Amino acid sequence: MKFSHLVEINDPLNPLIEPLSRAQLWRGLVLRAEQPKLFVPHLDACDILEKSAALVERELRYGETVIRDRVSYLPQMQVHYHVPQQKDIPMSDLTMTIEEPQPGVLYVRFIYDDHKTNEDQAEAFYNEFRRSAYQEADIDTIRMVRELAENGALG
Repeated sequence: MKFSHLVEINDPLNPLIEPLSRAQLWRGLVLRAEQPKLFVPHLDACDILEKSAALVERELRYGETVIRDRVSYLPQMQVHYHVPQQKDIPMSDLTMTIEEPQPGVLYVRFIYDDHKTNEDQAEAFYNEFRRSAYQEADIDTIRMVRELAENGALG
């Protein structure tokens, strides 16, 4: 399943929404990778195994399930999560790209890819729920970035 959607960050026509700068948005997306428990309440633990300016390798614990992934950065533009095949977990990718069609008008494009080319009827049904869950999680991510910015945590 390949799925993408946009989340609007700044709406110049809505004065009720405090605009985020590109730098604040970027710091928030990086924080999601480096401190995921702020964004994923059911995550039990996250151990950073390796960290540099270009990437983070992590081990995530959800109860007995452990997932290793790699998050790479294209500064101020893109955060890419790659989960390699491991035990019962298939390979997957998530890419978050900041788009700015006009100065100060920001969006984040979320692209999910599980690298499957065929889906049967049961998978198609299940994937509709996954798309909805992904979209809600991404909206929650931006909500948390906004809260962090309002509290001064993103500079």
